[in-house]
Amino acid sequence: MHIAILDKDKCHPKRCNHECQYYCPPVRNGTKTIEFPDANAQPVITESLCIGCGICVRRCPFNAIKIVSIPDELNKNIVHQYGLDSFRLYSLPSLSAGRVTALLGQNALGKTTTMNILSGILIPNFGNYNVKDNRDEVISRFSKSVMGQYFKDLYNGNKKAVLKNQYVDLIPRVVSGTVIDILKNNDNGNLDFVVSELSMESSLHRDIRDLSGGELQKLAIAMALMKDADIYLFDEPSSYLDINERIRISEIIRKLAETKIVMVVEHDLALLDKIADQINLVYGSPGAYGVITKEKSTNKAINAFLSGYLREENVRIRPTSIDFNVKSSKRTTVTTKITSWTNLEKKFENFELHVGSGYINKEEIIGVLGQNALGKTTFIKMLSGTIKPDSGQVENQLRVAYKPQYISPDFDGTVYELFSTTMKEKMEDQFIKNEIIGPLDVEELYDKNVNDLSGGELQRTSVALTLSTDADIYLIDEPSAHLDSAYRMNVAKIIRRVMENNKKSAIVVDHDIYLIDLISDALIVFTGQQGIKGCSKGPMDMRTGMNEFLKGLGITFRRDELTKRPRINKLNSALDREQKLKGEYYYSQ
Repeated sequence: MHIAILDKDKCHPKRCNHECQYYCPPVRNGTKTIEFPDANAQPVITESLCIGCGICVRRCPFNAIKIVSIPDELNKNIVHQYGLDSFRLYSLPSLSAGRVTALLGQNALGKTTTMNILSGILIPNFGNYNVKDNRDEVISRFSKSVMGQYFKDLYNGNKKAVLKNQYVDLIPRVVSGTVIDILKNNDNGNLDFVVSELSMESSLHRDIRDLSGGELQKLAIAMALMKDADIYLFDEPSSYLDINERIRISEIIRKLAETKIVMVVEHDLALLDKIADQINLVYGSPGAYGVITKEKSTNKAINAFLSGYLREENVRIRPTSIDFNVKSSKRTTVTTKITSWTNLEKKFENFELHVGSGYINKEEIIGVLGQNALGKTTFIKMLSGTIKPDSGQVENQLRVAYKPQYISPDFDGTVYELFSTTMKEKMEDQFIKNEIIGPLDVEELYDKNVNDLSGGELQRTSVALTLSTDADIYLIDEPSAHLDSAYRMNVAKIIRRVMENNKKSAIVVDHDIYLIDLISDALIVFTGQQGIKGCSKGPMDMRTGMNEFLKGLGITFRRDELTKRPRINKLNSALDREQKLKGEYYYSQ
């Protein structure tokens, strides 16, 4: 069976003179797979006639057509299809109270569509996209499973669902005022409790337009928690939050699930391991179709995701596995120092930063961990020369490539024009094409306007541009932001490979423990009072650095026996107590 997907935004029949139709082979009495209703219209693809030859895909100059082969039996289980030649979703997870169910998979595979269906915002059409809002059909289709009663209660108003949306950065566009005013408008008698639980006191009297991404995220979570509901759906609750806040959110959600139905979409695998009781993996072809597997235990699901192979489904979702290695307790010393810095100090009106002296070796990657508002980005900017320290200095000034934390698209043109303008003849460099642009799927963005890119697309573009720059040291601030789990792991591998092959060095700031673990040779840990004072420790070897960082959080990690990935121990479990007693917060085997 072949699924034909036509991207209406990319299709320009007037500009290409209907090339896809002219090169489409005729089948069944001369009827073509691709036809045009009239001379000016976009094409219509007849999937029943498609033989999957791929000629139309190769002939389309705008990459508007995608032909995907899938097992024929999937066609009997379509849950929702957006329209002709459009994305379709197969199967749904089963939800029940007393446990946290999670969705894990690549972006554009239908996770947000699933959340909209489960919240009642979107009524599934089972592939019949011409029929709208047939709720009786939904109840009938799921009548033999627990989801039949779920949808019956949801549609009849017996149960109320609350959805915490993924796009928290859009909140200032739809509401205005101070945080406290917005919360009071949604107060259900638990305002003080929710504010205390989320530690929001410092932002209560700030205007919503002045909030950071993390503060907007906590506001969105607070508004969801304040509503009296039976079903709570959290779409990417950890975005913009530091590791301390992510742990706090996970504990709140787990407590909520004791009496409520709770589902989470999350890309931080360490957090997902802590928060979820069961995980439904999602696989498919981004933008074409998504399949939700049956639930698996958290450990089994994450291990299958990292291996890239779903054994029960006999499906490979990634050509290679993602492997973790236990790092040496000694810092790399086989290469020479390329730059160093003496004690750096910087004072602002309400904040001061003290950075201890340190150095970075050639071909070394230093990870940077710490809470938000402790000066990590200021440190990166001092190394890059963007900010001058009040005292201390950075020695051996080198060519620096800097990827900032917040990316502002200020280029008026397409992604291709941005790369050709910035990189010029280096666009044809085979290493850059094969090791950076290709793995980050940047070529599929070439025709898009830079100002129209999503957060994840903009992040991939920025990382690719930074790594393609000829420099001695690469300063990369939060490369995992807006990326799904697969891309996060991929970015870590790409950065690692580029540094090794080009014999370069990098300093990477991020809140994703998995990414830092995969990428780093050494660590710098920031501590202090958020927004008041920050200071650094390190660089240190990985074992010392992780123990320092996790001790401050009060949590311990163990290594998964099969994949060697880091896993958070349950608080006060036997292993948690044992590791704390030994002072081994991270590398206990």
